[in-house]
Amino acid sequence: MADVADGAMAPVMAFALVGVLGVGAQWLAWRLRMPAIVLMLAAGLIVGPVTGLFDPRRDIGALLDPMIAVAVAIILFEGGLTLNFRSLRGAAEGVRRLVGVGAPLGWLGSALALHYVAGLGWAASAVFGGIMIVTGPTVIAPLLRQARLAHRPAQLLQWEAIVGDPIGALAAVLAFEVVLVLDAAETLGAAALDMGRGIVVAGLLGLLGGWCLAQAFRRALVPEYMKVPVLFALLLAVFAVSDAVLHESGLLAVTVMGIAVANADLPSFGELRRFKEHATVLLVSGVFILLAASMDLATLAALDWRAGAFVAVVVLLVRPVTVLGALLATRVPWRERWLVALTGPRGVVLVAVAGLFGERLLALGFADAERIAPLAFALVAATVLLHGFALRPLARALGLASAETPGVILVGGSQLAAALAETLRDLEVPALVADANRSRLRSAREAGLPVFFGDILSEAAEDHVELMSYGQVVAMSDNDAYNTLVATDLAPEFGRENVFQLKRAKHDSRRHELPATLGGRAIAGGEGYYELARRMAAGWQVCATPLSEGYGPDQWRADNPEAIALAEVSDRGGLRIIPEGDEPGDADGTHVVALVPDREAGAANGG
Repeated sequence: MADVADGAMAPVMAFALVGVLGVGAQWLAWRLRMPAIVLMLAAGLIVGPVTGLFDPRRDIGALLDPMIAVAVAIILFEGGLTLNFRSLRGAAEGVRRLVGVGAPLGWLGSALALHYVAGLGWAASAVFGGIMIVTGPTVIAPLLRQARLAHRPAQLLQWEAIVGDPIGALAAVLAFEVVLVLDAAETLGAAALDMGRGIVVAGLLGLLGGWCLAQAFRRALVPEYMKVPVLFALLLAVFAVSDAVLHESGLLAVTVMGIAVANADLPSFGELRRFKEHATVLLVSGVFILLAASMDLATLAALDWRAGAFVAVVVLLVRPVTVLGALLATRVPWRERWLVALTGPRGVVLVAVAGLFGERLLALGFADAERIAPLAFALVAATVLLHGFALRPLARALGLASAETPGVILVGGSQLAAALAETLRDLEVPALVADANRSRLRSAREAGLPVFFGDILSEAAEDHVELMSYGQVVAMSDNDAYNTLVATDLAPEFGRENVFQLKRAKHDSRRHELPATLGGRAIAGGEGYYELARRMAAGWQVCATPLSEGYGPDQWRADNPEAIALAEVSDRGGLRIIPEGDEPGDADGTHVVALVPDREAGAANGG
């Protein structure tokens, strides 16, 4: 500590501060149901330029830029892992047009806005305009998680962001090479050769890295405990080698590598992706805190009305014209076109690459390039705030958002599942009944309930079920092993506290006891499938009973001593599945959903 300069923070303390602020902001955003990006941006500004407590360049030093570069590479690789071509079936045409037509249109429109509105010269406008193609997977992912969009527009935004990020960086490289040519630093032929070689090498390295990784894992050449370390080492090697050939081409290489791994059908892909997702949450948090804290008030104060006008033109004119022009004459519905057109948040890659090329243009004597970094930060801050608060209302207005109350997926078609889904529907809670046997869905279909015919764990379910519309899963088929498999497989996606199953028939036997890591929480008072089926056959019904200040859960239980509480629906908190051993809460306005004997059904409904 004695070596730390006055006012500086020890590097270890700086790393700890970044981690606590980043993850803390994400947790607080989850608790408050706010956009996480907004809180991370605010936290970075407060500890950085506002209070001066933390200055990344002062406290971390020369490692700052390499850290951000590696973090962005890992984020893009993880994004590439989400891009499975089978999941693109419904949005393939739109994605091709957004990338192939939208990118050049966006580059042109952004360059014109920078020159005529922000007042930059043509050299700085061309370079910065190329970077502005990106829409930022670091921002899109948290926004989509919070906004809960319909499947196809979410796919359009996600693919555009992840594929467009390296393309935007390479567009900036191309524009910079042209500037070098015009500045007589090198010949046009040499610049074109460098650019072409870099793109080819990046693509080949990415494909080769993904192929080698897939082959090594598939042939068991890497032990299970070393798969993630080997993945990270190969990822860093591909990024570094590609970047050495052409600066910023490493972003393209790692994205291609991620896409190659995503489409290799690896048995261990699920575990790899989950680990990468966890790492990405940490990296996105850290990078946003670092970039926000790196800004200084003097630079931000230098932004004038032209900067505000520039941001407004980009958001309200350039982005809509780019997207609507790119999607012209496609089969993408107009509502989805407008949602994508009015959603264009920028993120980490824009700020990082803009700062890099701003410094390079300054070194060449382009004085106006000093405004690139603050303009980039202003654009990121404005779009993050705007879309963070407006995306969900906009999606609702266009009819492209999931239900306000997250619903439940009932796996296993049965009379009980249909009755429970019908009762929840009456309480305006979405419920989907899924089963691989069509005949078992008859009761649900006759009641007009949403159903999915197929395995809920299949790829068809990923394509046809809007999983983002549902917050909980109840596995209630007649197959205990399948119920356990469903709960175990979907737990990482829905959260272990949100997956439930009927109690297994032999749960009390030590020979059949399962570890706590498998399965979900038991429901229905601990009764199994056949006990509940016998009750339904005997005339028991699923009913909803409203609670109030004058009629609380104790009175309800006294009136319904044999009832099996299944769930409760609150006007404020949505749906809560009641696990074994728990009882309904006492909140006013809550409806208790329970399985009751037929003779008590009338009293329960009237309570």
